[in-house]
Amino acid sequence: MYETSYRRGWGFQYLHNHQPTNCVALLAGSLVLMNQGYLQEAYLWTKQVLAIMEKSIVLLQEVTDGSLYEGVAYGSYTTRSLFQYIFLVQRHFGINHFNHPWLKQHFAFMYRTVLPGFQRTVAIADSNYNWFYGPESQLVFLDKFIMRNGSGNWLADQIRKNRVVEGPGTPSKGQRWCTLHTEFLWYDASLHSVPPPDYGIPKLHYFEDWGVVTYGSALPAEINRPFLSFKSGKLGGRAIYDIVHKNKYKEWIKGWRNFNAGHEHPDQNSFTFAPNGVPFITEALYGPKYTFFNNVLMFSPAMSKSCFFPWEGQITEDCSSKWLKYKHDLAGDCQGRVVAAMERSGVVFIRGEGVGAYNPKLKLKNFQRNLVLLHPQLLLLVDQIHLEDDSPLEATTSFFHNVDMPFEETVIDNVHGAFIRHRDGMYRMFWMDDAGYSEKATIASKMYPRGYPYNGTNFVNVTTHLRHPITRGVYLFIGPSIDVQSFDVRGDSEQLDVFVTTSEHSYAIYLWTVETGAHSVFAQVIADRQKIMFDHVSAIKSSAVPEVEDYVGIVEQNLQNFKPVFQQLEKQILSRVRNTDSFRKTAERLLRFSDKRQTEEAIDRIFAISQRQQHQQQGRAKKSKKIAKGYKFVDAVPDIFAQIEVNERKVRQKAQTQAQNELPVDEDEEMKDLLDFADVTYVKHKTGASLKGQSGLAHMVTTARSSASLVSASYTRLFLILNIAIFFVMLAMQLTCFQRAKSLHGQRCLYAVLLVDSCILLWLYSSCSQSQC
Repeated sequence: MYETSYRRGWGFQYLHNHQPTNCVALLAGSLVLMNQGYLQEAYLWTKQVLAIMEKSIVLLQEVTDGSLYEGVAYGSYTTRSLFQYIFLVQRHFGINHFNHPWLKQHFAFMYRTVLPGFQRTVAIADSNYNWFYGPESQLVFLDKFIMRNGSGNWLADQIRKNRVVEGPGTPSKGQRWCTLHTEFLWYDASLHSVPPPDYGIPKLHYFEDWGVVTYGSALPAEINRPFLSFKSGKLGGRAIYDIVHKNKYKEWIKGWRNFNAGHEHPDQNSFTFAPNGVPFITEALYGPKYTFFNNVLMFSPAMSKSCFFPWEGQITEDCSSKWLKYKHDLAGDCQGRVVAAMERSGVVFIRGEGVGAYNPKLKLKNFQRNLVLLHPQLLLLVDQIHLEDDSPLEATTSFFHNVDMPFEETVIDNVHGAFIRHRDGMYRMFWMDDAGYSEKATIASKMYPRGYPYNGTNFVNVTTHLRHPITRGVYLFIGPSIDVQSFDVRGDSEQLDVFVTTSEHSYAIYLWTVETGAHSVFAQVIADRQKIMFDHVSAIKSSAVPEVEDYVGIVEQNLQNFKPVFQQLEKQILSRVRNTDSFRKTAERLLRFSDKRQTEEAIDRIFAISQRQQHQQQGRAKKSKKIAKGYKFVDAVPDIFAQIEVNERKVRQKAQTQAQNELPVDEDEEMKDLLDFADVTYVKHKTGASLKGQSGLAHMVTTARSSASLVSASYTRLFLILNIAIFFVMLAMQLTCFQRAKSLHGQRCLYAVLLVDSCILLWLYSSCSQSQC
């Protein structure tokens, strides 16, 4: 592991979940070796871990919102080990990171991303339904060492009480207990559980680095407790994106090579909605990195290589890899932007711009998405596609996912829609364009290929024909308690008016979609007789984070803290040795990395000094019982770690030169994760053909391969059962008939048949386990 840290991605790809995981494993090994007296190996391993992780700690200062760009699930993967590292280096080497600004903000990343009911989280990027590891361990760590206010213990208690015990959201058997020991070590019972001051009140929160907005997190799962999220940010988050594009931290960073955004999705301008805490529009979890697996748009005709011709998605989509494309071509420049996020009198307005996530050859002037939460169970979504004069685009298609429940089709007064059935009632959506026309949608399910931890997703696919220069799509998402009686849309090139009437309220929404116009407001909502304004004054201002001053010096200073620990340990080891043979063996082990001739001379000199000083100390002891503790023979021990560092520096330079000259990193190898999921989608997905529509995406939902896999698995299961039966029949024959037979040849034949049948059984079992039959 020490040697591979020089050439494998986890040794130089910062803020990625594999890095702290492997580094803490190496650090734990070095601490064990320290305790056993193997100081050279422990010294080298420890220095390598600190050299890697201290850089990550510095780079985390750029992440001002406490988030992790890989999302909540993989964020728990990172913090599981990152917090152990912070704890261990403070305990053993006196390196204190407890005042780090990122740590002080990280509680918000965990608190503001939990859906009502404390069972699910925002599933942005590769994710399961909530957390991979913990998060109780991480929360009690934050409470004990950072916050000291009881809120971490409180949130851990809420998650523990509401844990899913069966079905989607249950922790996998490989992850369920692996943070229990750190939770026990870090829990502080003196910090009584105290909820945050704003608990119980829906709050809007903006993660400026992550590019994510959430509303209504960490509430009880009750009627009119909504959750809304929106994602539109820079690839890898603002910190990583700016480090790469502004050439910051030149001593350490050489572009995207030092980061890994493979777990992200092509999801700029995506959203989710959970009225009453019920996941209505969801992310598609851990699946292929295709645009249509996210709640965003695709365009036709494609202007470059496309995974689903003639449709083209976002520029980070990769047709041939399990991971997101981020290093090559246009992908490294992908970015979205949250323009506005504000809440007034219980009405939420969010606007995002996603044109930077699409190929410039499409000639998109802007792709603006507006979200207006009018009522806890009523969400309005407006997409505006503004084309350049010479844009070749003819159509756009949008996707809306639910990983748990299939959608069904509905239509009312020529307005097409879809709905899901839930025990609380029906959750419905309807749509039309700004000309009042409602296109019939494709409603389907898609199975994921083998190798992913989830079955797949259900989705609604709405296609809209584009008009030059501006086309708008309007969508209404409705909870079971809302009875919508009318839904009308009017608009011109600068403004869109939407009128919605329910059985209890009437809403008029005026959107000004031209940001450079004379209007000083984004939107105005009239709810019954109440006017609510969302003005430009509250727009989100983008700001740059300065590079950490003397960042190299900070790391070097922390690296100096661990060497005295080893020097003191060396002295303690040698001071306990009393006879020549054991002393020589111990000293040889300590000085093994030095020159052989110098090592022999050093051992003889050290031992002579030790004997002389022991006699002197014994003489002083007779005169005075008080012996100077600071004066010992080991003060004369040569600095073995200086020689170790010289050798280590040569190895490091050689390894770094080799790594620079090597072929590009194998993403499939670097991104391997031990995914032992127990939670799968407990819904049978439709395997038939998609409904007829004008989307042109029928081949996206073709499930022939999945059906063939199921048939193959069924045959494998049948052959396995038959072979097991044959095996036991022949075994019974051996025990009853052939055991008394005098023919040795017959017994040998039967044993040979049993051996062959055993091999077939093993092969069938292997095939069955791979096909999950």
